[in-house]
Amino acid sequence: MKIILVGYMGSGKSTIAEKLAKKLNIKAIDLDLNIEKAEQNSIQNIFLTKGEIYFRKKEHENLKQIMQTEHDFVISLGGGTPCYANNHLFLEQTDVVSIYLKASIETLANRLKNEKAKRPLISNLETNELYEFIGKHLFERSYYYNKSKHVVVTDNKTITDVVNEITELLLA
Repeated sequence: MKIILVGYMGSGKSTIAEKLAKKLNIKAIDLDLNIEKAEQNSIQNIFLTKGEIYFRKKEHENLKQIMQTEHDFVISLGGGTPCYANNHLFLEQTDVVSIYLKASIETLANRLKNEKAKRPLISNLETNELYEFIGKHLFERSYYYNKSKHVVVTDNKTITDVVNEITELLLA
């Protein structure tokens, strides 16, 4: 089973992937960590030194390789991954269960405001600017996120709630 989790930063993709994979007894893959390992460099540094185009190319190559060589996994994609290099087409493959972890702007802003230092895209935004930034990105990215076969709303839910909801989807 190939499970792909998509959603905006702060939606819980990495955490949910890890917990879901453990529950299903399959491999958890974090695409960003996979790229960092392959490049022996942080995502932030790759953006700074080699640029976004280079990063998006590596992101696509890594995702494609995982999709072709791995079986039985839960993968968390970066927030922008589905929006570039036709990566959204992986979400529609017949052997894939793709899930959009959807959260409101308010939920995302509340989760991200305390993590700004770890998130280069938002590190220098004021809290009031964060809402507008997230809203704009969600508007731009929702087309791609909604290519997923399922949508799980994460607002006001615990990690366990979300993992259980996804597990029920898989059994349906």
